[in-house]
Amino acid sequence: MKGLYLVTPDWDDTQKMLDVTEAGLRGGAAIVQYRHKTASPELRREQAALLQALCRQYGIPFIVNDFVELAIELDADGIHVGGTDAAVAQVRASVGPSKIVGASCYGSMQLARDAYQAGASYVAFGGFYPSRVKKYEVTTPPEIVAQAKKEIPVPNVVIGGMTQENAVPLVKQGADMVAAISSVYMVDDPQAAAREFARLFAS
Repeated sequence: MKGLYLVTPDWDDTQKMLDVTEAGLRGGAAIVQYRHKTASPELRREQAALLQALCRQYGIPFIVNDFVELAIELDADGIHVGGTDAAVAQVRASVGPSKIVGASCYGSMQLARDAYQAGASYVAFGGFYPSRVKKYEVTTPPEIVAQAKKEIPVPNVVIGGMTQENAVPLVKQGADMVAAISSVYMVDDPQAAAREFARLFAS
């Protein structure tokens, strides 16, 4: 697992979400997470199913944020859980050993250690920078990436206000994936934006 980790915005416009996601995939996104906190259950299922079909076309893993039952129903490639969501061990038990389970660890190495021990496939740190999409305290120290690389033998993802420029020092410290929402979904040329992120990992 390496490269651009695309995370969808809270868009009710399904076609727009699909079009921009496909542009991101053409630009070289390595993984896609469906995250829509305010969708109705019907819209969420419809969007997730269509996004999953798109990801399968491109041979890219498709992850559902938070909604474990939906991930199981669709046979998605994985599930991402936050600090207030179902415990990693519980989710791992529900989805089985072959699925990807990601865990938000914010700025905490202890949460990352615990998530790894509980069966997480990757750990996500952040926010590192102010975000246009999510509201949180920007308190994650950049050094956590290098520390995680030394201590935790699963990939790590950096999240929170990521741009092609400010992600560079984190990738240099060993970030395996950079998660982006607005830097791809809310720009004029999403494909070019995704390509720039993918280029950070080319070397």
